[in-house]
Amino acid sequence: MTLLPNQTSRVLSGMRPTGALHLGHYHGVLKNWLKLQHEYECFFFAADWHALTTHYETPDTIEQHVWDMVIDWLAVGINPGSACLFIQSRVMEHAELHLLLSMMTPLGWLERVPSYKDQQEKLKERDLATYGFLGYPLLQSADILVYKASQVPVGEDQVAHVELTREVARRFNHLYGREPGFEEKAAEAITKMGKKNAKLYTQLRKKYQEQGEDEALETARALLEEQQNITLGDKERLYGYLEGGGRIILPEPEALLTPASKMPGLDGQKMSKSYGNTIALREDPEIIEKNLRTMPTDPARVRRTDPGTPEKCPVWSLHQVYSSDEIKTWVQEGCRTAGIGCLDCKGPVIDAIQQELAPIRERAVEYEKDKGLVRNILSEGCDKARDVAKQTLSEVRQSMGLDYRQN
Repeated sequence: MTLLPNQTSRVLSGMRPTGALHLGHYHGVLKNWLKLQHEYECFFFAADWHALTTHYETPDTIEQHVWDMVIDWLAVGINPGSACLFIQSRVMEHAELHLLLSMMTPLGWLERVPSYKDQQEKLKERDLATYGFLGYPLLQSADILVYKASQVPVGEDQVAHVELTREVARRFNHLYGREPGFEEKAAEAITKMGKKNAKLYTQLRKKYQEQGEDEALETARALLEEQQNITLGDKERLYGYLEGGGRIILPEPEALLTPASKMPGLDGQKMSKSYGNTIALREDPEIIEKNLRTMPTDPARVRRTDPGTPEKCPVWSLHQVYSSDEIKTWVQEGCRTAGIGCLDCKGPVIDAIQQELAPIRERAVEYEKDKGLVRNILSEGCDKARDVAKQTLSEVRQSMGLDYRQN
């Protein structure tokens, strides 16, 4: 994907504060964050406003959940020197952009988001007939667009949210990118490139618009990226002029597909707090061992001498995550022939999980002892996030006629 000059290779991702995290979060989200923080400019945030869309009646737990969640982030290795960690509600620009976007987003776009009716069905016990719940996909769009993120790591079930964000950005640019005198300003910007580059840009623009040559579009974008004689605003105008539109104020992000979490819970289902089948990242080692030793196995193995089928046993799903091919072969043969018992089978999994969580628990203790350090990390992250968000809002206000600068 080609980026605008002020749209770096930036990733934006957030998590609702639901308290201490579990292995499902680690394998489904945090391991990916650990990788991304070394490849992109990453902004990771605690989505406390999003938590209120479904838990507005019980806000008393949100603050503690934020602290617990961020400590878990740090304990697994998310590095505040590599990624910006912040709290959503501490950056008010999210709310302002959400409000401004709501003025031009069609109601039908929000009602058709797949998760809207799906969540209402799943959470029937909660009253979700609220403006906040209807508008939360647009708040997600504001979260992304306020940082001009180029990539948003999501699972397949969240792709529709990124697509909504792309549509919102496209509509915003169409409505507000056509500033007064846009054509004249674009033509003036072209002359600032110098005769040779101006001629090349004009030729490439014509090839793309008249002949649909994608290669010409990419070459023209690369040419603009190299220009040192034109301002950032002129570059944005020429990107839009190149594609036949107006100035691109809010760039469209791309979905960065992440593999679905394959971390099973203690009952073989997907690990989830709602199922009560989780192993917390800071769980006491004795509790972990007890829960794993007592987890259900293949119902056919009533006695030690009864053979079983690994694929029918929840423990086998854990072996898929943690065990080597050698151990998996040992499990397959031993279970089918009753050569090993269920407790024998669980042993390698217990050892692997304990080994994985030991350093995480150890680092978490250090952060729990030094809450001031955690607060400082988030304070610095909020300041950094706010600086970026303010720049975007300045452009948005100006494009919507809300700048009110005195002449």
